[in-house]
Amino acid sequence: MDNILVQMQDYLTLYGIKIIGAAAILIIGIWLSKVLSNTLGKILTRKNIDATLTKFFVNIVKISLSAFVVIAAIDQAGVETTSFVAVIGAAGLAVGFALQGSLSNFASGIMLIIFRPIKAGDFIEGGGSSGTVEEIGIFVTILKTPDNKIIFVPNSKLLSDNIVNYSTKDTRRVDMVFGIGYGDDIDKARNVIKSVLENDERILKDPAPLLAVTELADSSVNFKVAPWVNTADYWSVYFETTETIKKKFDENGISIPFPQRDVHLFQNNS
Repeated sequence: MDNILVQMQDYLTLYGIKIIGAAAILIIGIWLSKVLSNTLGKILTRKNIDATLTKFFVNIVKISLSAFVVIAAIDQAGVETTSFVAVIGAAGLAVGFALQGSLSNFASGIMLIIFRPIKAGDFIEGGGSSGTVEEIGIFVTILKTPDNKIIFVPNSKLLSDNIVNYSTKDTRRVDMVFGIGYGDDIDKARNVIKSVLENDERILKDPAPLLAVTELADSSVNFKVAPWVNTADYWSVYFETTETIKKKFDENGISIPFPQRDVHLFQNNS
């Protein structure tokens, strides 16, 4: 009995120290991985590195350091890490086949980071969704819609589709169409629209706004109005110009027709 107690004490002494050491490595290592990854994030931010790249690199470093710490802790606990790594590799291969879509998303995330067709803060349309890019993650890109909804778009879907980036250029053209009645004065309507455009300081002089009659429609004569503005002013100019031109048309007796249909009734006396 005494021999058994001595052996148990020896085992507890030997493996207890290893377990305590493994726990210490795990706790301190995880803490250090967070500190190092956060420090890297701060350094990249001070260097004015793009926020998308910063978040991506921070996540990669954090995951890599955490995996290294876990393996080191297991090794300290007395587990043979060579066979353990081999098992993890085999399991990883099996999981890789099962998660081909996730690996595709990961590879697409790398491509988005390298070629940078989009970045955080851009308003884009792609993958069947549109919104402001909040973050390009390892597997998904997070978009925020104008009505404050969050959309998680798989990176592979985003990269395999057409991406329309509305924020890349400093200026944009605002395309609008205004129709007047066939009985209205075209020159008068043109002058009214031109006056509205000239009195708006947000509308750029160069390139000059497009103002032309483009269509003789079924019930209206249509003007194509396309001023250039700074990208940040796009929607405000679009909404306010539409309202202002409607009011100016009303003040000048210019009608904005709407589709109409004449119905003829025939009476059969028989």
